[in-house]
Amino acid sequence: MTKHQKRLSVPNSWPVERKEQVWTVKAGAGPHGEQGVPLLILLRDVLGYVNTKKEARYALNEGTVLVNGDNVADERRPIGMFDILAFTARDEYYRVFPDEGGRLALTAIDEDAASSRLGKIVGKRQVAGGAFQLTLHDGTNVSLEDASEYSSGDSVVVDNESKEIVAHFPYEEGALVTAVAGGHSGEIGEITEITVTLGSGDNTVTVEQEDGESFETVADYVVVIDENFTGGEPEVTTTGGDDE
Repeated sequence: MTKHQKRLSVPNSWPVERKEQVWTVKAGAGPHGEQGVPLLILLRDVLGYVNTKKEARYALNEGTVLVNGDNVADERRPIGMFDILAFTARDEYYRVFPDEGGRLALTAIDEDAASSRLGKIVGKRQVAGGAFQLTLHDGTNVSLEDASEYSSGDSVVVDNESKEIVAHFPYEEGALVTAVAGGHSGEIGEITEITVTLGSGDNTVTVEQEDGESFETVADYVVVIDENFTGGEPEVTTTGGDDE
C-alpha cells in the first residue's frame, strides 16, 4: 500500500497547497479518520520546523513533540480538530482549530491551556459492569461511572494526563459554538435556536455572532466551546517542502 497521497484529492481541511506538487504524505492509522492530517504536514508545510521526512523522524525520536500529552514517534500520525501539539524543547504549544474555509490551523496557546483538550461527544453507551462510555469526535473513548448529565452534542474538556473530564459544556440554546464544517466553518457565535427536523433531514441551528449577524447551519457542523478557545492568532501559512 502506497504511503503517498495525491494533493488534489486530500480533504479540504488539510493545510496544503494542492497545485505546487503532485504528491504528499498519506496519513497513518489513528484518530480523526480520513480528516486527520499527517503530523509531517504540520511540522514541514505549516510550521517549517523540518524540510524533509527524514528530519521529521529525527525530531520525533528526540521525544520533545507531544500530541495530547503523549510522545509521538510516527510522522504519519493523524492530527485533527482540537488536538494539542506541544514542542517542549521550544516551549511552544498549539491547539488545532478550524479556520475559515474549513482548513485546520494552529492557534498558539500557553502551557496551562495545553494540559487538556476539547472533545465533542458523538456517542454514549453503557458497557459491561454498568459503567458508561462517551465516544468523542476523534474516535477516542472516555469511561465514567455516571453519564446522566452528558448527551451527544455536548463538549467536554479531557485532562491529557489523567484522561478524566475536567469541564463540561452542554449543547443548548445560549451555548457558544464554532462551526467546523460547511460554508460558515471557523465562525463563532451563540446558539439562538435549535431546530429539530422530523424524518431524514438534518437538524439545524441558528447562530448569532458578536457583530449581530446570524447564520444557520447543520447542527452536526457546530461544536460547543468556551471563551478560552476564541483567543490567539492561527498559523495558516504553508511553506511547501519535499516529500522525502
